[in-house]
Amino acid sequence: MSTISNDFDRCLGERIRAEREMRGWSLSDLSEESGVSRAMIHKIERGESSPTASLLGKLCGAFRLTVSSLIARAEAGGQRLVRRADQQVWTDPETGYSRRHVSPAAGSPIDIVEVDLPAGAMVSYPASSFVFLRQCISMVEGELTFIEGDLVHELATGDCLLLGPAADCTFHNRGDKACRYVVTVLKAA
Repeated sequence: MSTISNDFDRCLGERIRAEREMRGWSLSDLSEESGVSRAMIHKIERGESSPTASLLGKLCGAFRLTVSSLIARAEAGGQRLVRRADQQVWTDPETGYSRRHVSPAAGSPIDIVEVDLPAGAMVSYPASSFVFLRQCISMVEGELTFIEGDLVHELATGDCLLLGPAADCTFHNRGDKACRYVVTVLKAA
């Protein structure tokens, strides 16, 4: 298994800066678009801070990218086959949530991400992270409470949920064991 290291935090920061600059945005512009403080974006861009899943979701929402796409771009991968041992795993420093980018980064409109959510952990994303996506959550192991706006979905092993219109979302593992699910993402054209 390949785990994203502190060196990757630097690469991720450089990619965030590149995405911002490609759009002609200042730090203040990205801060306004994402709701993330200018100081935090600056720290991330310099590789001085490892962003949380929620913060990455906000930045990606501003860029109209999936978190997986941003990570793949930071990895600068382009191959069509990615062996499990070579799939990058990113762990949220705040919750221990880990996401494995399963799909190759060869420009496909589909991203496949495998997520391990520790017992008791909760990760939230703003609606802006989902505006340009269609997503499907498939439970591999355990139970997950998925809150989609005002709707609460209790998911168990084998369940599959197609997400509705963009809404603030929370992934919450209320159980005493880790859960695992796969998110398939179709990027809008």
